[in-house]
Amino acid sequence: MRALYYPAWNELEVREVPIPSPNEGEVLLRVASCGICGSELETFKNASPRRTPPLIMGHEFCGQVEEGRGGEAGSLAGQKMISHAIVHCGQCPACLRGDTNLCGGRQVFGMHRTGALAEYVAVPERILIPWPAGLPAASAIFAEPLANGINALRQGSSPRRSRIVVIGAGPIGLMCLFAAKRIHHANVVVSDRLAERLQAARILGADCTVNVLQQDLETEVRTHWSGERAEYVIDAVGNAETKRLALALVEPGGTVVWVGLHEDQMSLNSYAVTLGQKCVAGSYSGSLNDLKLAVQLLASENMDTSWATQYPMEQAATAFRDLLKEEEKKVKAIVQFHAAL
Repeated sequence: MRALYYPAWNELEVREVPIPSPNEGEVLLRVASCGICGSELETFKNASPRRTPPLIMGHEFCGQVEEGRGGEAGSLAGQKMISHAIVHCGQCPACLRGDTNLCGGRQVFGMHRTGALAEYVAVPERILIPWPAGLPAASAIFAEPLANGINALRQGSSPRRSRIVVIGAGPIGLMCLFAAKRIHHANVVVSDRLAERLQAARILGADCTVNVLQQDLETEVRTHWSGERAEYVIDAVGNAETKRLALALVEPGGTVVWVGLHEDQMSLNSYAVTLGQKCVAGSYSGSLNDLKLAVQLLASENMDTSWATQYPMEQAATAFRDLLKEEEKKVKAIVQFHAAL
């Protein structure tokens, strides 16, 4: 089969590799499309040990079951499915309470096990969700990032989510926006540095977009809401500056959620958290239940994906590198492997 192979640091190429053999309880999935995630771009760009070559990346994918081994897996041949990015154990305390994304023994496709930027991938049956008829592959691959957005909006104890700021209009920030509009019917302000990303945010229903290279986000937020701050802020960038900014944008008693992983270490004014009684929460991926809700939402909402760029399999390496070139200004890349599915 052909796959986008990551053979060594700073190298990518489409090459022939062996078709994987599914283990007991797994299926061999014929991949229709696979999205390229920002986390993959970051780790490739920075030669991060989180994804050490040689490997095949890719964890946002859908396809058709070619064959299955044992139990339920054996009965799925021919069915079209959407996969979770995380393989959970199903037995640890996190899994038993439904937080499958926090499984202590979790494995991520394209990190701990072979990913789906390939014609075929082996997937455990228990993490597959039926792919609804009529949902295009270019929309179905957003189920996993949308599950991230749904999970991000479940954090904190405050129920207030009518005024939301999303910092960063990359794909995860955009899915946070989509979830905020469709599930919580919130008024949402989205910020970014790229006009193309802000245009995507407007397509997905942002009530106000702010280019932080030209406008001050705090001022624009206060103006948009007649002096009010946000009730809920999601930082989908994750550097020191945006984490501090998120705390400044949220009202006393409000919630800040850190999703982005751009930087680790930082300093902050902790009094702003204590005296303002602000809740700061982390959010990682989404649970299997979040994925199920994401699929339902995509099937019913007909999300506009015109802002994403589709590439044929032969141009998979080009797609990856285009996203890393600032001059290309691509928001999202989707690689088609079996486009007829």
